[in-house]
Amino acid sequence: MRRVVILGRGGAGKSVLARQLGEVTGLPVVELDTLFWQPGLVATDPARWAACQRELVQRDAWILDGDLGPYDSDPQIRLRAADTVIVLDFAFLRCAWRTIRQGRERGDYWRWIWAYRRRSLPAVMQAISAAAPDAEVHLLRSPRTVRRFVARLRRTGT
Repeated sequence: MRRVVILGRGGAGKSVLARQLGEVTGLPVVELDTLFWQPGLVATDPARWAACQRELVQRDAWILDGDLGPYDSDPQIRLRAADTVIVLDFAFLRCAWRTIRQGRERGDYWRWIWAYRRRSLPAVMQAISAAAPDAEVHLLRSPRTVRRFVARLRRTGT
């Protein structure tokens, strides 16, 4: 596990998991939201975003945390470079509650997390199959499975 991509519905805990994995593995963590969203929640131009991703994946090791949903025009760039992909597939209500606790979000965000399992998750899984066929894929569906996953990594020292 040297090049990790974490994907999932907003509010699932991708950033928390990324920080935990960073502590366990010593890999540098990059929160993609902080690079993608410009002031005023303006999306980065797709060409600039692709160039940014190409630069990020040139590094030897990393954890890239972020699923930008419909704004992510080319997740294949980071998926092709990944050896490990983690998808958090938590229930809508859990993610909505976490989002409300974190702060306010725009309407397009809420539409994205509401329709995630029906629209985004199939596209994510297809992108993983196409761009990262040799990557180790972990589909984690609850906080309990995430805790077990991290605990296993702590035990094995990975």
